[in-house]
Amino acid sequence: MSTMQSRRHFIRTAGAGLAGIGFLPILGPVGRLWQPGPLSFFPHAQPESQGVSSKGILAFIAAANNSGASWHSFMLLRHGHIVAEGWWNPYAAEFTHSLYSLSKSFTSTAIGMLVKEGKLDIQQPVISFFPKDVPANPSAHLQKMTVKHLLTMNTGNAADTLPPMWKSDTSWVQTFLAQPVEFEPGTHFLYNTGATYMLGAILHAVTGQTLEQYLAPRLFQPLDITGYDWETSPQQLNTAGYGLRVKTEDIAKLGQLYLQKGQWKGKALLTESWVKDATGYQTSSQEGNGDWAQGYGYQFWQCRHGAFRGDGAYGQYCIVMPDKDAVLAITSQTADMQQSLNIVWEHLLPALQDGVLADDPASAAALKTALKSLALPVVKGNITKPDTTAYQGKKWTLDKNDFNATTMQFDFSPAGCTWTTQTASGNTVLRLGWEKWVLNKERQSYQFPEAGLNHQPTKVAGTATWINDKTLQLNLRFVETLHGDQIQCVFEGDQLSVSFLDSLTAMTPGKADNRKALKATLAG
Repeated sequence: MSTMQSRRHFIRTAGAGLAGIGFLPILGPVGRLWQPGPLSFFPHAQPESQGVSSKGILAFIAAANNSGASWHSFMLLRHGHIVAEGWWNPYAAEFTHSLYSLSKSFTSTAIGMLVKEGKLDIQQPVISFFPKDVPANPSAHLQKMTVKHLLTMNTGNAADTLPPMWKSDTSWVQTFLAQPVEFEPGTHFLYNTGATYMLGAILHAVTGQTLEQYLAPRLFQPLDITGYDWETSPQQLNTAGYGLRVKTEDIAKLGQLYLQKGQWKGKALLTESWVKDATGYQTSSQEGNGDWAQGYGYQFWQCRHGAFRGDGAYGQYCIVMPDKDAVLAITSQTADMQQSLNIVWEHLLPALQDGVLADDPASAAALKTALKSLALPVVKGNITKPDTTAYQGKKWTLDKNDFNATTMQFDFSPAGCTWTTQTASGNTVLRLGWEKWVLNKERQSYQFPEAGLNHQPTKVAGTATWINDKTLQLNLRFVETLHGDQIQCVFEGDQLSVSFLDSLTAMTPGKADNRKALKATLAG
């Protein structure tokens, strides 16, 4: 599998095997945007006071909205101040968000702290930490693999080791060590999420703690990062290379820590030398692949324009621009991550200028309005369909299906639609607004997930509309992950058909959703 194929495979499959507990929702309106106050750790400042053009930020927002991608949030820091922040409704500042591979940069930070404490030498062989898990006759290449090779994605593996780890009946560590090491470590770059898991496993071998436990007093508490969670392997170790959820501002905090060379409130959380090595050029990377071809550090990518970044599948970014004294955090869902970076370089980078800029009241006012108005598109149809009384509150008996759902019910009101599904484990209730987002506040597990997606419990927002006389369309966003789902319910007398299209499939031309449509009959 090529490097790019490996990365695409992980992007498509990351998150498989996640599970959670369902809850009935507590309903309420989605919170509005751009509300400086107790949610904000950094001070706010007008862009021009920090040398940032409001016009440039407006151009960035316009390009983002016209990109075809689903942007969820951004926060721009300049000189340690928030000069612009926004969340596309129904996403909001208080929600955590799946990071996918941006989790790797947090794992690298933990390793840097372990090195700072004198408990780890990154030149140590990987097998030295796991004497009970090493194959009977380890290859010469495996014996040469060091912690640094894990950090720089130069393990010598020819394919990402994570997929076989997911499928394994033995421990993930044992499975990783059993994989072929075709190249001499240090000579072959391969984006390898299994290697990042091994960093977390090494930390556990040294400290007896998971990444989450180790980072709590050393990173999360000092940076006031709260409400986070991190998926775990079957061995109860954090997945390390993916699975962390934090808020947008928490992403910005990590970037600011690295911009400040490991210093935070006068205390060195990381050594300056570690920050330099972790965010600098350690190895060539994906040749010919734009911002992915600029080189790789310790779980950080090099960028054009003298920047570096942590990033995650579908457009999760922590971009640090040392020359501009700026940090940009982004969450989104996109099929073209390079396009998002191009928008940053084209519009935001030129907006970062030296000194203080002259006040621009008109642009500042327009920017404030634009930030408050950010929202994902809502499907439009007919919200006043006249004949819903035939289905109001009626139960539909579902044919046998892959989700073990037994009945459905639709309740209509002037405010929206309530969609209830019954399974052996109980009822799942979702409220959706007529062509406007309604938030179901309590985390719940989605009843109809596509394989590998939307298994984490999350708050859910939804809209509803009739796209024709027979078809009710429900649109969901899982606001603590980054995906969504479109459900079409076709009513034909006493027959109902329910089909699905997840947001990832929708943005992939030629790809079909793997879920079978549900069939139901109106209960007598």
